[in-house]
Amino acid sequence: MRIFSRSTLQEFWDKHAEVEQPLRSWFAEAKKAKWKEPAEILKQYSNARIIGKDRVVFNIKGNEYRLVVAIRYDKGLAFVRFVGTHAEYDKIDTLTV
Repeated sequence: MRIFSRSTLQEFWDKHAEVEQPLRSWFAEAKKAKWKEPAEILKQYSNARIIGKDRVVFNIKGNEYRLVVAIRYDKGLAFVRFVGTHAEYDKIDTLTV
């Protein structure tokens, strides 16, 4: 997958150092992935949640943080839409963020 944008992840881990390695790991795994449909993500990340037709919520660092990604399966693109704590996640609409 081609991932947009790593800088969003980096800005977050610069403020929350404890999540740097888990986000780097997710980025490296997602970059190598060739997800063509949501089921393929769930095979790799059984605790991920599919939201709507193109959004995926990943639990990061033992479910301490949430990462929302919009996926274009047909183009092999992943767009980081949100990364934050559970409290921050509870305030967003995953379909519009």
